[in-house]
This record gives sequence, C-alpha cells and structure tokens, in this order.
Amino acid sequence: MGSKRMGAALAAAIALAAALPACQRADDGKATAVPAENRAQTTPVIPLPAQIQAREGEFVLDAGTRLQAAGGNAEAARIAGDFAARLQRLRGFAPPVDASGTAQGEAKTTVVFAIDPQAALTSDEAYTLEVGPEGARIQARAPAGLFYGAVTLWQLATADGARGPARIAAQRIEDAPRFAWRGLMLDSARHFQSVDQVKALIDQMALHKLNTFHWHLTDDQGWRIEIKKYPRLTEVGSCRIPAGASGRDPATGEPKPYCGYYTQDQIRDVVRYAAQRYVTVVPEIEMPGHAQAAIAAYPEFGVSDVLKAPPPVSPDWGVHTYLFNTEDATFVFLQDVLAEVTALFPSRYIHIGGDEAAKDQWQASPSTQARKTALGLKDEMAMQSWFVGRIEQYLGTHNRRLVGWDEILEGGLPARATVMSWRGTKGAVEAARAGHDVVLAPAPDLYFDHVQSDNDDEPPGRLAAVTLKSVYEFEVVPAELTPDQAKHVLGAQANLWNEHRRSFEAVERAAFPRAAALAEAVWSPKGARDWNGFLRRLVPQMARYQAQGYNASDSAFAVRFAVERDGQGHPMVAMSNQVGFGEIRYVEGKGTLSAQSAAYASPLPLRPPTVFQAATYVDGKPLSAPRRYAPADLAALTMRTANRLRQCKGGLNLRMEDDAPADGLGGRSPRAGLLADVFDPCWIYEGAAMDRVGAIEVRVGQVPFNFQLWHDTPKVVTRPANGPDGALEVRAGSCEGTPIAVLPLGSARLNPGLTTLRAKLPPLQGSQDLCLVFASGNHDPLWAVERVTLLPR
Repeated sequence: MGSKRMGAALAAAIALAAALPACQRADDGKATAVPAENRAQTTPVIPLPAQIQAREGEFVLDAGTRLQAAGGNAEAARIAGDFAARLQRLRGFAPPVDASGTAQGEAKTTVVFAIDPQAALTSDEAYTLEVGPEGARIQARAPAGLFYGAVTLWQLATADGARGPARIAAQRIEDAPRFAWRGLMLDSARHFQSVDQVKALIDQMALHKLNTFHWHLTDDQGWRIEIKKYPRLTEVGSCRIPAGASGRDPATGEPKPYCGYYTQDQIRDVVRYAAQRYVTVVPEIEMPGHAQAAIAAYPEFGVSDVLKAPPPVSPDWGVHTYLFNTEDATFVFLQDVLAEVTALFPSRYIHIGGDEAAKDQWQASPSTQARKTALGLKDEMAMQSWFVGRIEQYLGTHNRRLVGWDEILEGGLPARATVMSWRGTKGAVEAARAGHDVVLAPAPDLYFDHVQSDNDDEPPGRLAAVTLKSVYEFEVVPAELTPDQAKHVLGAQANLWNEHRRSFEAVERAAFPRAAALAEAVWSPKGARDWNGFLRRLVPQMARYQAQGYNASDSAFAVRFAVERDGQGHPMVAMSNQVGFGEIRYVEGKGTLSAQSAAYASPLPLRPPTVFQAATYVDGKPLSAPRRYAPADLAALTMRTANRLRQCKGGLNLRMEDDAPADGLGGRSPRAGLLADVFDPCWIYEGAAMDRVGAIEVRVGQVPFNFQLWHDTPKVVTRPANGPDGALEVRAGSCEGTPIAVLPLGSARLNPGLTTLRAKLPPLQGSQDLCLVFASGNHDPLWAVERVTLLPR
C-alpha cells in the first residue's frame, strides 16, 4: 500500500475514536493529537513511544495481510520476515512477505516496511508507525528504526494474549529514543551461559529496544573467550574448582571442575545474531585487575617477583589482589589479546574494566616500583592511569574507543576514554564535567544482582532490594550536570553480575521485568513516564514473556502473607503485593484458584491447619503465579524465615543458594536460600511474644566462606566455639549477656543441606527481641539461619 493511499484511508476511517477514553476530541468531533502521557493507560507498548495520535477505526491483522518490503529493500524484507515469525509464535499465523515490493493481486490489508534515508526523522533508531483500517505503514531512515517500529506493531498485535487475527486501534506513532546507549551487562565469567541462552537474553533486549549488550567475559573466576595465540587462557583459565560441596563429585569426593568458554566461531555467531536485532555487543576484557584467571594460565604476566607460585583460577567472590605486571612483554600479550577481540567484535567501544585493581602486589614488587620511578609516576594510581593510557592508544590505532569503570578516572584519564559510572553517580558527574562521555550504571540503582523483593522464593542476590519501581524511577542524567555537561551522557545500562546466580532461569528472573522499567527510563521522554501507566502496560508484557517461554520474575506482583492479630488477639492473615497493583484472588482449603475466586479485601481469620492460595489478577488474567500459605498449627504462626528476621548490623547482606544438593552448578534441583551478613552473621527475631513459648526450633544451613574481602577482611566477626562442634546461641533483649539457649552444631556439621536444631527456652514474659548468633570458632563455613519457629510450652 502506497503512502498516499494510506493517508486517504486514515483520513476516511471512522468509529473507534469514541471508544478510546484517552482520545481527546475537538468540537467538530474529529480525533486530535493526544499527549503520550495521557495514552499510557491504553497503549500496550513498552517502552512508551514519544508521541501517539489516536485515529478512527481499527486494523485487523490476519493471515491474509500482506507484509510488503517497500522498494524491495532486503533489510526491510528481513525485518518483515522477523515480524511474521514472531506473529506465528504468539498468534499462530504468519502473513506472507512480499520481499520484492511488487506483488500483484489484492490483499485485504497490507503492512508496509519502508526504509527511506531521506525521511525527516531525528536518528537512525527513530520511526513512524501509521495504523488504519487498510493496514499499517512503518517508516524509518535506517534498518534499526524500522526494526523498532516493527517491534511496536508486534506489541500492539499481541496485547490481548489471544491466538488468531489481531485487532489494532488506528493511530499514528512518532518515536525516537532519548539516549543512544541503552544497555544490559551480562556476567558470563562467574557463571557461564550457553550460546542459546545468551541469544535468548539478546532477543528480549531487542524487544525492549535496548541496543547495547555489554558482555563481561573475563574475571578472576574464569576466562570465557577463545584467544588462539594464547590457548592456555581457555585450557586453564576457563575452569575452576568451586568452593564447598558443589566443587566435589558427590559419589567419589573428587574435585569437580566448573568450566566453559566461547569459541571464536560462537562469538561471531552471537555478534551476528545481535546485529540482526540491532544490538551492539561490547566485550569486557578486564585489566589491570580481576586478572587471576589469566595469570593462572600465564603467570609470567602477573607480578612474578611477588608470586611464589601460579595462582588457581579463583573459586572466591570479591576483590582479589592479582594484577597484570607493567612490563613491555605484558603489553604485547594484552595487545595480542585485544587484536583478536577487535577482530571478533565490530563495536566502537571495547571495555577494559579497570575497577577494583588492588595495588598490593604492585606496591610489594621491586620491579614494579623501579618501573614507576623510571616513568616518573608519583604513585600506583598514576601507574594505573599510565597503564590505561597505553591500552587506549593501542585501541585508538584500531579505530576503537576505550570504556572502563569509573576507577579509571583516578590518576587521570586519556581524552578519548569513556567512563562507566558504577560507584553511584559521582564518577559520571566528574567525568562529564571534565569533558568525557559517560554511561550511567550505578550501584545499587541499576545493579540487577540485587534481589528485587524479600519474598521467600526470591532468587539469590545481594541486599537491599532493587525493586521494579526504583528502576523505573531512575533518572539517567545526574541533577548536578549543566545542560552542556549533560550532552556527555550517552545513556545507561543495568549490570547483571552472576556470583550468586547459578542457573539461567535465575538470570532471566533477575533481568526482566526490571529491564522493561530500564527501557522506559532510557527510551521514553522524561516527562511522559508514568508509573501507574507502566504497570498497566506491563500486564500484556508479562503475558508475552510467558508465551515466549521466558522466565520473567513476578516478584513485584507475588502475593505476600502476613499474620496479624485482631482486637481480641485472634490470628488473621493479611495479603498484599509489593506494588499494590491488581486484584488479589484467593481460595482457602482445597478449592481451585481462578479469576472467579474470592477477592481479598481485608485480613481473614486464620484457623490452622488450613491452606490459602492467592495470586494477583488484572482484567481476569493472572499477573503472578499462585503463592501458598499453609500453617499446620498455631505454632507455625510464629515461624519466620530469614527474610522476616532483621540483620543485626547489615554490613554485607547476601541471599545465597545453599550448596546442597551438589549436583552441578547449573542444575535445577531445588536449593534453599540462605540470607546472612558476610561480615557478621547475626539475626534478630523482633517482638517475639514469649508468654507461652517453651522452646525454639531453628533450621540452619552452611555455605563455603569463599569471599575475598581485601581491606574489609578485618570486619569479619568470628566468635569462639561454644562446645566441641560450636553452637547457635540465642539471647533475649540484646546480643550481649548469657545465652538463654545453646543449640549444638554437631549434627549440622555432618549435613551439607539444611538441619533443624531444637532447644528448650526458660519462661519469659511479654514481648522480647531474640538475638541469634553462631559461636562456631571459625568463619568458614558461613553458617546461616534459614528459619526460626517458637514452640509452645
């Protein structure tokens, strides 16, 4: 369908405008432009488009619709084919593609895919989408914009979650991104993902108009990219022996290596796959720190006059002290590596890390100190700056730009270097003021290794929670920057570190839907964003995840159960979800939960033994999986998981996977979540009603203390062992004084899984805070409380 015919059809279309509540109407009854923020509730697209105009009529997209590549453009035809394939998966039909743009014969409706380099659009990623009764037209000046327009039409076509023909309201969308860098970082060094899993993540990024895949490929715990000139990087550096039970074969007790790397052919395949979705892959090759895996493979490139023996590939998390040395031979090695990297990755940017480069070995090395003196450098920070500058010069000869974490600012920065600000936004402000381009990736705001709720089934991660709403409300441009300085802000990305995420399912749940919230922060106009509108538009998006087999988290909508007391002291169960959105439906007993189940309105009487099931619904469709609460008796009402206990100090709070069962680091066997402060494992059961309590039951677990804490090591608290095997001590009122109960750890030491300990309690009156600590005589293993139950006398 030509553009003139499309315009005439849209002008003549009637009927639907009155049915659109967000559509404003002039006195003559014709539809007028509607600000995007007013259409947020009714436009099922994420991220929210820049401008939307409601039109009259609707377009029925079905198997008879022709998908036409205007002018026979090959990229337009490929994008049309991709659109058809996505319709096939979700709606069950694939319209035919006219790749030549000259197909004869009438089609009921037509979708035109047009690339016009002369189109009056603001960028190569901008597009217009016109929808009318006779079809739709997507126009862009470059393939990327056309792809994004097709994604928008696909979202409109799949919003109802149904199969068969799709009915799409007539409208005009003019859209362009707010920022050029819209990214997501995946850590494949700590835990490895297959090529298909990496592709699945990239595909979801593209469907959210995220365009930069930052791939963290090397670290202390693994080297994941094949370098042909240095084969030991993968022969040695890609394997480690994990700490704890998972590092041993459960049958033989022998070491069980954890390995994985990407061949260069696999890298090319991923880069090609991403490019077809207009996603740029930015590799990260860490230097000068986070280099232990590389030095394990080639110890001569470490600080050899300090090293007594080659290190292993590290099984530990945290800050390590292994650095590359500063000799010319090491720069030859690094340049050789980067030569192969740049040949594999056509991206403009190459990430060199630069973070957490602990200078201990440089400081202790006579050869490094002599080098520093010869170069006239005042300290080790200046030496890192010199190191980064030398690498930047090399990358510049390959027409590439260096990007690194904000530590590369310390000691000075090459003029062309780009800063990725992770220690809050301070680095971004400093760099932008100095004239450097910046990418915002601050912790904790955009650190997706943080948990997103305190739900008991939340996957492992760091605390405190980085919620869906907090990501949505993130503002990319720091308020301290002037308009001219703000021009250096390229955009933002979220970082998905994977120390504590062994499975790809956990990666998926950590990434989405929070990445959908990020997408809106980096794409949509600042003034158009609306949290409530986003939640409404997220309803069909959650259904799309499910239909695609993608394990997005429902943590924000999951029903939470809490025990309250009414005025007479009777137990009641209260239900809620994190965002206060949707309608909670529940059943009590053996009923089947559905959209027709009872609607929760206020706390319900609790009469154990009983079972409650509940989920959040919107428009009759479930937005969360059912959650179950089944107290077996009144004593169960006093049970609190570690999520409901308070950490005494909160120095480094982690939710970790139990190390058992030890059936492989990517296995899907259920593992318990253990929450502890790595510095000082100590829990408070607040406000325990002790009048009728006679005993305590505590379920405990253990994980290996595989943490490299560098200068924070002195913060680790170790309590003298209470008894030959150590014990869990319980105190009332505070963490000082004599324990009211001592629970020996003998049985727990023999069990790599969870162990239930019990002890009697002395008679106590009123409400008391109970403090629980492990007096084990050592900090390895790290003991953790999984749950506490108070038992009646």
